[in-house]
Amino acid sequence: MIDVKVVLSEAEEKMEEAVMYLDESLARIRAGKANVKILDGIRVESYGSMVPLNNVAAINTPDARTIAIKPWDKNMFRPIEKAIIDSEVGIMPENNGEIIRLGIPPLTEERRKQLAKQCGKEAEQAKVSIRNARRDTNDRLKKAIKDGLSEDLEKDAEATLQKTHDKYIKKIDEILAAKEKEIMTV
Repeated sequence: MIDVKVVLSEAEEKMEEAVMYLDESLARIRAGKANVKILDGIRVESYGSMVPLNNVAAINTPDARTIAIKPWDKNMFRPIEKAIIDSEVGIMPENNGEIIRLGIPPLTEERRKQLAKQCGKEAEQAKVSIRNARRDTNDRLKKAIKDGLSEDLEKDAEATLQKTHDKYIKKIDEILAAKEKEIMTV
């Protein structure tokens, strides 16, 4: 016989992971302000292997519209610039021999709407993950009835699962609303 609490906690864990993934993916979407997280997905070739950008350079934001990248090795300027150009960041790097600068341009109204739509898609994917976790858990609970779980326990577990589902869906809506506000603020 299955332990209902374990099944419910596993479902909640999957839902929490979906929210954390959404948080990470929304952080990579630039909202007009300089944010070093937009460079998280960029990998640079260093001594024959691909490594994250932050492993070969110091990255910071000296002001709200600039990201500064200071490579630790002078030979890394070209590979870093190439990686940034090839990435989906969409910003041309400026190199002065000491530091690579990324000037974050202000977003146009059309671009803001595109980014808001992209955020909405990311949020919808997270919601689908949460719904899938709920569905899978409900299926496990229904199968457990055949293995001797009482129907009352199963109904209580389903109600608890639904409350957990609603809590995480609400969390996603809040995260999305905050990101959309950040994007739409000029």
